[in-house]
Amino acid sequence: MLNLDFLRQIRRFELIVKKRVTSNLKGARKSIAQGRGLTIMDYRAYVPGDDIRAVDWKVYARTDKLVIKRYEEERSLTLHIVLDQSASMNFGKKGSKFEYGAMLGLGFAYLAMKENERFEFSTFGDELRVYKARRGMHQLANMVNYLDTVKVKGNTKFSDMMAQYKKLIKTRSIIVVISDFLFDLEEIKQGLISLGRLGKHEIKVIQVLDPVETELNIEGDVQLKDSESGEVLKTHISPRLRQHYKVQLNEHSQKIHEICSTLGMGFYYVNSDIPIFDAFYEILKR
Repeated sequence: MLNLDFLRQIRRFELIVKKRVTSNLKGARKSIAQGRGLTIMDYRAYVPGDDIRAVDWKVYARTDKLVIKRYEEERSLTLHIVLDQSASMNFGKKGSKFEYGAMLGLGFAYLAMKENERFEFSTFGDELRVYKARRGMHQLANMVNYLDTVKVKGNTKFSDMMAQYKKLIKTRSIIVVISDFLFDLEEIKQGLISLGRLGKHEIKVIQVLDPVETELNIEGDVQLKDSESGEVLKTHISPRLRQHYKVQLNEHSQKIHEICSTLGMGFYYVNSDIPIFDAFYEILKR
């Protein structure tokens, strides 16, 4: 079950640094586009086929020239939260990585709703599930109820899922992808490429890991089971093996960071023993 105390913390947090934090989540981003908008940006000559309603007849009366009004429109960004629900996300010492990631996602959704902006909250594993939320703070309870019913299971088909999700993105967006990213680097790279390079969208990639995974504070003869494939590995964990494991895990996260930097995306590493409010603050602060 998701803990809503975190959202009460965000409300207090929002009063302190609202301007700094919500600036990236606000819509009302200005762009030049033809059509009916808020402010006339400039004019261009009328050509056959243009909407006659866009002609500025006052200019025509003064100059005897047909010109089309071009408007400065305000277009809202859509926030997309995409959360891994594969079986590996069901792991956690105090609570699952899925629950932790869901709370981070809800934090982003909360700030979007406070600004009355659109957001979509989706989960992925071996298939994609999309929850289309409406504007308004009353959607928060529905969102929490939905996430509490999600079954964390299956494998991660990250590249395929991101390629599918890209087709659902119709406007310039902020995209937040949350996962443990404990799978092949090439799969991660291709999936992120599918979402698109920085320019049209702002993309935040958040890796959530549990302290048991990062520290591996076990030793001796053990059986390790892959939560997604079900494969069992019998091994002996020595201090040397533990150190080697930690180095490889750090290198894996660093390579994800490098992939994100190359693609112009933000990368954030979060250990799930960090209080959720503190982790959320650090992500937004950067």
